[in-house]
Amino acid sequence: MSVYLQIDIEIVDMPTFQTYIARIPELIGRHGGRYLVNGVTPIVVESQDTAPPRSVLLEFPSRANVDAFLAERHASGLLDTWTASTRARILLLEGIEP
Repeated sequence: MSVYLQIDIEIVDMPTFQTYIARIPELIGRHGGRYLVNGVTPIVVESQDTAPPRSVLLEFPSRANVDAFLAERHASGLLDTWTASTRARILLLEGIEP
């Protein structure tokens, strides 16, 4: 069953964020992930909140792949770069069985 990471992001330090985006695609791919949506500006259809400036949607083959990706992201120091350069929310969404 596919598992998704929905990432709502505001970049607060672009030079630091550039370091992150130079390395993160390879890490995503190493764990079987792929971009379904990459950094688009969301269009609010219905909400009581404002939309984030950017959204990303990643698909992984399983929860184990997501967990391994997040663990390596933390161990590699990329989490620190992410935290220093963004304000974000990451949601884990489990897909449904076909």
